[in-house]
Amino acid sequence: MAKPAGLLDWDLSRLALAMQLKESDVTLYFTDGRRVSFMLERRIAYEVLDGTLAPSEGAGWDVLDSSGKKWEVRSISRGGIYFSPSYMVGSGRSFNEPGFLSKLDEIEGYVVSDIESFPEIPFWIIPGDLVRSWWRSGELGTSTKISRAKALKLVKAMP
Repeated sequence: MAKPAGLLDWDLSRLALAMQLKESDVTLYFTDGRRVSFMLERRIAYEVLDGTLAPSEGAGWDVLDSSGKKWEVRSISRGGIYFSPSYMVGSGRSFNEPGFLSKLDEIEGYVVSDIESFPEIPFWIIPGDLVRSWWRSGELGTSTKISRAKALKLVKAMP
């Protein structure tokens, strides 16, 4: 069973004080993948991969590591996780297998964090080849969006 590669932690009471919000509001914010992703990308870029952020939000990847390899940052939330490119997720957008496979060719892999565990968020580093094998074996369903339970099962079973 694969243990997390590491843990990103925050001091909830200090955040609440600094943000002038209740701890419950801060927790809601930090467990919403759309909101916390910007902070996770930065912490992962600087603390985990010793790298830099993509030059723009429109780049096909989130972080460059210290060796110049491209990584995507994803969160496991109550709603699950997706591995397809961001341009395939959301209202009016649809999954496209060739685009997904092209994405896997471009990146080294994913850094996946379990935001539901906030304020102590475990993360796993998942090679793109492993995600490709999950896709080929049907583990990622038909669009790469999987449930929280399925995602945790997959990352905990990593070699």
